[in-house]
Amino acid sequence: MGIKRQLMDIYRRLYAAFGSRNWWPADSAEEVIFGAILTQNISWKNVEQALATLKAEGTLSFKAVAGMGEQRLAELIRPARFLNQKARGLKVFAGYFGERYGFSIKRMMKQDMGVLRDELLNLYLIGPETADSILLYALEKPVFVIDVYTKRIFSRHGFLEMEDSYDAYQRFFMGNLLPDVKLYNEYHALLVHAGNQFCKPKPNCTPCPLNNLRKSST
Repeated sequence: MGIKRQLMDIYRRLYAAFGSRNWWPADSAEEVIFGAILTQNISWKNVEQALATLKAEGTLSFKAVAGMGEQRLAELIRPARFLNQKARGLKVFAGYFGERYGFSIKRMMKQDMGVLRDELLNLYLIGPETADSILLYALEKPVFVIDVYTKRIFSRHGFLEMEDSYDAYQRFFMGNLLPDVKLYNEYHALLVHAGNQFCKPKPNCTPCPLNNLRKSST
């Protein structure tokens, strides 16, 4: 079985075991972007608390963030921790989003994916994983998101090394899968769930749907 077929076999195994993950949980594309920035280095539960506070205050929009003081914003996102850095990250994104796209997600979605990615990577606090999460989940661009769970699963099964770069992992997936937003969305979400449930630093392999999986030699 070649790599392309094996990648789809892995996807089907995970989907059969877990079903659709309905990820990213959000009511709007802007909420996805808030979540992508806030979720760095913390659990999703903390992000949900911060998002709930922003919603309650009527400030879960980048237009609102642009007109808000950074200290006030930091207070609102307190559950997300690293308050000053994340408040600044949201403010910087709001400034960019307003100046470049007039706070219009539709206008932003029309931009070329490569241009968008370069723009996002030039913003404070946005690295490759955050940028690609925004591109895939908020802007519906066909880019495969790589995270620690993906690296852990595929290195343990012999496809790549844990130390291989983000770009190397991304090339591996995007070079062997069709550029399909829905597939990339679901595949990444399934890997996150499998990693969270089974492929932890100390793995729990026996109940994992990928148990006994090995890289094909062909």
